[in-house]
Amino acid sequence: MQFRIVLASVAFAALAGCATPATGPVAHGPIGLAATREEAPKPAACPGGLPVGTRCLAGQDSAGAFYLVAVPAHWNGILVLHAHGGPTLGAPKSERSVEDLKRWGVVVKAGYAWAGSTFHQGGVAVHAAAQDTERLRRIFVQHVAQPKLTILHGQSWGASVAAVAASMFTDDGAGHRPYDGVLLSSGVLAGGSHAYDFRLDLRVIYQSLCANHPLPTEPQYPLSIGLPAESQLNSAELRRRVDACLGVDKPEVQRTPEQQRKVKTIVDVVKIPAKSIEGHLAWGTFHFQDVVQRRTGGRSPFGNAGVKYSGSPDDAALNASVARYAADPQAVATFAADTDPDGRIPVPVLTVHGIDDPTAFVEMDDSFRRTMEKAGTADHLAQTFTADNTHSFLSDSAYPTLLAALVEWVRGGAKPTPAQIAERCHQFESGFGANCRFLPDYYPAPLSSRVPPRP
Repeated sequence: MQFRIVLASVAFAALAGCATPATGPVAHGPIGLAATREEAPKPAACPGGLPVGTRCLAGQDSAGAFYLVAVPAHWNGILVLHAHGGPTLGAPKSERSVEDLKRWGVVVKAGYAWAGSTFHQGGVAVHAAAQDTERLRRIFVQHVAQPKLTILHGQSWGASVAAVAASMFTDDGAGHRPYDGVLLSSGVLAGGSHAYDFRLDLRVIYQSLCANHPLPTEPQYPLSIGLPAESQLNSAELRRRVDACLGVDKPEVQRTPEQQRKVKTIVDVVKIPAKSIEGHLAWGTFHFQDVVQRRTGGRSPFGNAGVKYSGSPDDAALNASVARYAADPQAVATFAADTDPDGRIPVPVLTVHGIDDPTAFVEMDDSFRRTMEKAGTADHLAQTFTADNTHSFLSDSAYPTLLAALVEWVRGGAKPTPAQIAERCHQFESGFGANCRFLPDYYPAPLSSRVPPRP
């Protein structure tokens, strides 16, 4: 399927090969986001490592989100609008966008402009983050330049933000599509109603094995809420407790036999590497608390009633020992409405995922494909996979390859195949390093093959 590119009133300049500088505020606001006159960003120091001559701009939008923009000296006229992972808890900090630009400096090196928002609030709020991302696009158009194309890039949890934004904002208020294509990397794409089930599984199995989160001397609470609102537990104390029980901060040879037995049980049943236990447990603690206390009215959308756990030395004993919780239907509906992509994306979508991602399971990409199929937009989707066991960044050659393939598709080319992208990557190795690891024949299993389905 080919896609028609709709350009704004600067079409002639764009076709001539240059983006057009913005001259004033846009009069229209996209559907779902009120039109607001935003202040212009100010010149800012660029992080190290960007190409010589890159121009950086920074500011804070009308909702309170900080943002950073980078435009290379030899800009190709295409904007990559970035939705970051996480999410971060607490108030936004401008340093977050600096860190993101450092990580994604390869995008600027490849000739694209880059813009990233911190989002105006911390926590698991997908629609709010989608609005912040769209607000930044408007700021770029108002005060920096009218790009020839805009590619929306979502990383990790930000992939769910980008997937939601791409179906929320399909018209900029002036009859044009705000986004021409979408790139989703290492995405949490199963929707909040399914993506976090395994973290409750981890909580209940960890507690069955360790009995220190909460301690027997502390007030007891349903593990499915993460933490009570009044809890004073912090991440340092949680880490201390996890290490005391599992020894995960030590090399495997330094763990006691009992610690290693417990670690192996978690690894085999929850199907996560040992190095990820502490991080996922923190997510299932502090982020679950954010969801329940701030998003779903004190009700938990997470449950494990009827789940059958397997892979331990004694599955019967394990299943008898773990706590059981029923997800609150109203909380599930509220959380799903905010976090679950609907797949109604009218532009090309290209995904990439390391097959051994320890943070966001690659099987979530199968869930996202099913979502697009259900929405009738599967022909808008191309998926790729790499031989990586990392989450936050795959390789320097991968992202310029994906962006080039996506831009060609957006401009009317045929939908790229995984084999074509794998071959194309080698063309970028001379400039970005010999680190292409695409697996064109890989196909992910359903998420239910890794996470026990909820009855």
